[in-house]
Amino acid sequence: VQLQASGGGSVQAGASLKLSCAAFGGTFSRHNMGWFRQAPGKEREFVAAITWSGGLTSIADSVKGRFTISKDNAKNTVYLQMNSLKPEDTAVYYCAAGRFSRNDDEYGYWGQGTQVTVSS
Repeated sequence: VQLQASGGGSVQAGASLKLSCAAFGGTFSRHNMGWFRQAPGKEREFVAAITWSGGLTSIADSVKGRFTISKDNAKNTVYLQMNSLKPEDTAVYYCAAGRFSRNDDEYGYWGQGTQVTVSS
């Protein structure tokens, strides 16, 4: 499966963005999906994950209450709704397909990343 992330941009603190990750090929409806991010000089970190059915989600403590992950199998797309953005949310955001996990080693397919920049 090929993944293509989009929706990033430059916003002020407190704003919202919605990232999308479209899947091409494979059986998207059977894939668990995750979002990860990597800030300059830092390791990639888990943001959110959702099971293939959309019935279970996992959200990192750093974004809990602000970010929501959802999945539309009819559109082969997973979303990351980001509200109340903070400067520390600045990073390249990646979507991935694989096991339902917070560990990036469990994901075998990765999108190209989309930049999110939040200014204070």
